Amino acid sequence: MADDTGVAAEPEKQPRSVRVVLFALMVAMMLAMLDNMIVGTAMPTIVGELGGLEHLSWVVTAYTLATAASTPIWGKLGDMYGRKGAFMTSIVIFLIGSALSGMAQDMGQLIGFRAIQGLGAGGLMVGVMAIIGDLIPPRERGKYQGMMAGVMALAMIAGPLVGGTITDHWGWRWSFYINLPLGVVALLAISAVLHLPKKRVEGRIDYLGAGLLTIGITAIVLVTTWGGSEYAWGSARIMELIAIGVVALVGFVFVQTKAAAPVVPLHIFRSRNFTLMSIIGFITGFVMFGATLFLPLYQQSVQGASATNSGLLLLPMLGAMLVTSMVAGRVTTNTGRYKVFPVAGSVLMAAGLFLLSQMDTDTTRFTSGLYMAVLGAGMGCLMQITMLVAQNSVEMKDMGVASSTTTLARTLGSSFGVAIMGALFNQRVQDVMSERAGAIGSKVTEQSAQLDAASLAKLPAAAREAYQFAVSSGTHSAFLLGAIVAVVSLVAAVFVKEVPLKGAGGPKPAEGDAAGDAAGAPRAVAEAV
Repeated sequence: MADDTGVAAEPEKQPRSVRVVLFALMVAMMLAMLDNMIVGTAMPTIVGELGGLEHLSWVVTAYTLATAASTPIWGKLGDMYGRKGAFMTSIVIFLIGSALSGMAQDMGQLIGFRAIQGLGAGGLMVGVMAIIGDLIPPRERGKYQGMMAGVMALAMIAGPLVGGTITDHWGWRWSFYINLPLGVVALLAISAVLHLPKKRVEGRIDYLGAGLLTIGITAIVLVTTWGGSEYAWGSARIMELIAIGVVALVGFVFVQTKAAAPVVPLHIFRSRNFTLMSIIGFITGFVMFGATLFLPLYQQSVQGASATNSGLLLLPMLGAMLVTSMVAGRVTTNTGRYKVFPVAGSVLMAAGLFLLSQMDTDTTRFTSGLYMAVLGAGMGCLMQITMLVAQNSVEMKDMGVASSTTTLARTLGSSFGVAIMGALFNQRVQDVMSERAGAIGSKVTEQSAQLDAASLAKLPAAAREAYQFAVSSGTHSAFLLGAIVAVVSLVAAVFVKEVPLKGAGGPKPAEGDAAGDAAGAPRAVAEAV
């Protein structure tokens, strides 16, 4: 705890009420991460009942757009009007969107209701990270990294399995309704137990800045979603979106320099560590979501694994991520030192991606599992440390925008990763199929470079072998690009300055290092009881 001077005292065992709040926060985090994976499994059934196959991609895109665009706004609302109210409001909006999505009668309604759900989801991850930032001092926060990494791993593994089970036995609508009881539990626990200090910052919300940021993020996500699939990368529509995005973001930066209460205060980027963590978070998102897309595809198409248990295929990567995240958190808490983890994580991430790029048609599942474990170990060192250091680099009053900006960087990284690695993969597959299978190969991949198990089984033996070789070539190109990008993370990690973590008996921050009220977080713990 801390006295009135802000000097941290010896760490104490967390009150039971705080542990209840942490449980509720993990439930909310699970809701945000699990939803897309459950719904993805149910999509074929949804299309079969509602029709609208041509609008299928918008079911995911609407949710992603709304989540990304609302993330920084939720962070600012929490800073201005109180974390608890903003977080509970985001849960309610998410649950309303879930209930409406379950009741949708056509594809248009489902897309609209998914956008509502996404608006709420934008506040879930930000709320979890910011409230933990309020409740737990940075020196102690590392202990909870394993908990958050465990939730992420569980969501990735269980999502497809849970989605398939629910759809088969209860119907696709329960893929959305399942959120309701979990969300209510989180709401009740937070309402009853979480008592953060009331806050009300004078000044109006920067509506112009929020609007420009929303337009800019929307344009970026649409470019990465549509580029190379709906429209050619050089098409007029993509160029228009790029121009709109650039103009909107330049305008946003200008407005932030003039606004009384900016959505993203630019002064937080004066902290070298915060800027570096945003870069590392972007690259982690780029790599992680690209890997989770192409690894199951490779194992299903080349190694003959079952698509039914696609989540389990990622177990070596996710297990290693969970273990290293727990170790990193414990070491950070015990020693107060953390720079080694961004550096080691970036090295392991680049090495794992390079090893994965060497896979071919003869690579065994055991070997690919080892390569995945190396990648997972690297991401485990980075996933939560980036948020921890970013939060430690700002004042308590900016905790929400720091959390939302770091989360947004990772979200945008994932959009770019899936788009750029996907474009490279698709182009390579189509080129190899044309070379090895001629006209038949070109026809096979004319509609999509990613064939499902049924389509693959129908191919002649020669075309199937050509496709397996093409997929291994495509994953080689995609993962090699990922390894090159991961080197940027390593460069950024080298320049991280190891500022002492505030609170829980850690050394006092030097003058002019990480700004912030060292007493703020411990005092919040006391008021949460």
